[in-house]
Amino acid sequence: MKISNFSRLVQPLIAIGLLSITHQAMATATVDVYKSPTCGCCSKWVDHMRENGFTVKTHDVGNKEIRKKSGISESLGSCHTALVNGYAIEGHVPAADIIRLLKEKPKAVGLSVPDMPHGTPGMEGSRVDPYNVLLITEPDQARKDTSIYNRYDPYSKQAEQVKPAATVDTEKNSSIMRLKP
Repeated sequence: MKISNFSRLVQPLIAIGLLSITHQAMATATVDVYKSPTCGCCSKWVDHMRENGFTVKTHDVGNKEIRKKSGISESLGSCHTALVNGYAIEGHVPAADIIRLLKEKPKAVGLSVPDMPHGTPGMEGSRVDPYNVLLITEPDQARKDTSIYNRYDPYSKQAEQVKPAATVDTEKNSSIMRLKP
């Protein structure tokens, strides 16, 4: 019985310790971001990364050269390119997807959110568009050849949250108000 109580106490502590090690690994990952010195949305994405525990170094030199050198095709391009632990990150990729990438360690070039969709980290505002985070598995891969790593669709989430209209039990309520057409 003593061993059972001991293991109940120790197992959660071990789990917490492993989670903190994973979080520390993310926090110690340095993200090198190549961007334009005047791009406000890139700076907001850098803030998003820092808020999620990453150390970020910015290089205000543009990203066309590093994008090409990293093996990201023009069709997957966006306003900034980041490098982290051997992966290239193109555009406004959410930190949660980068953390997942670093945990799973797939054989890949990296991730991309092509273009600059409204509602992505750094592109927040009143408009939110659906978008995909794409996994780039080969250098210079075209957009059509990538796979979807994660989907973000605010409209499908809203549809799931919509509650059905209340139904009227006609046996309990004999009078039903109807609107005239």
